[in-house]
Amino acid sequence: MHTVSGGEVAGILVAVFWAILVSFLAVALARLAQTLRATTKLVADVTDQAVPLLSDASVAVRSAQTQIDRVDAIASDVQEVTSNANALSTTVASTFGGPLVKVAAFGYGVRRALGGRKEDVPAKSPRRTVIVGRTVPPSRRGKRK
Repeated sequence: MHTVSGGEVAGILVAVFWAILVSFLAVALARLAQTLRATTKLVADVTDQAVPLLSDASVAVRSAQTQIDRVDAIASDVQEVTSNANALSTTVASTFGGPLVKVAAFGYGVRRALGGRKEDVPAKSPRRTVIVGRTVPPSRRGKRK
């Protein structure tokens, strides 16, 4: 019978430990390789889908730029029409405004002169204005009729 020395037991233990370590490393490397393959496939799929999306986005941006150019042209046309309308209203006001004011004032003066004021008709009392949230001061409350 052969007896096993302490060095041989230690050697066997180290060999078993290294075998277990190598097995774990082999499993880890196999899983890492599998993960890398899946990542490569995912990147390829994303690239295949991203290229058409970027193309569509480029078309959309070009279309938006065209629409913005059109809106800019419309806005400049509206600004020109507004300035023309402003000039026209200024011209009309200066041409007809002065004489119309004079005619209205003359008509008012004639009405006042011809209408006169009747002595037996009392003058109208001034209208009262109601402001929501304001109260009448206490000094004026007793003077109401």
